[in-house]
Amino acid sequence: MTVSDPWVRATVAQQPATGAFMQLLSVQGARVLEARSPAAAMVEIHEMKMDGGVMQMRPVQALELPAGKTVELKPGGYHVMLMGLKQQLKEGDSVPLSLVVETAGGKRETIELKAPVRALGAVKH
Repeated sequence: MTVSDPWVRATVAQQPATGAFMQLLSVQGARVLEARSPAAAMVEIHEMKMDGGVMQMRPVQALELPAGKTVELKPGGYHVMLMGLKQQLKEGDSVPLSLVVETAGGKRETIELKAPVRALGAVKH
């Protein structure tokens, strides 16, 4: 499994939540079961999609990674939601993230990342 360009959106003082974004590629089929970070009290994988003309954001139980296809976690789509932030995240900081991944064969592994914090208005690299 390859993780490319992980980053976290900066926050303002007292902001309780933010998103983490990246591209994921698994040579064999896999799925992300869980995300964790010591920077937040709760971490979930979320999806955003239109439902009846209204943008909805909701947690997903697992994020499927089809074999050989890049899955992009980005603003307005799938992302990692960091809630109950323990401090303000400023541009230039780094946030530790862990992804628990299960391969098609049922093997689980934890991938450790350090995601740089990008400016509050950032949407791409």
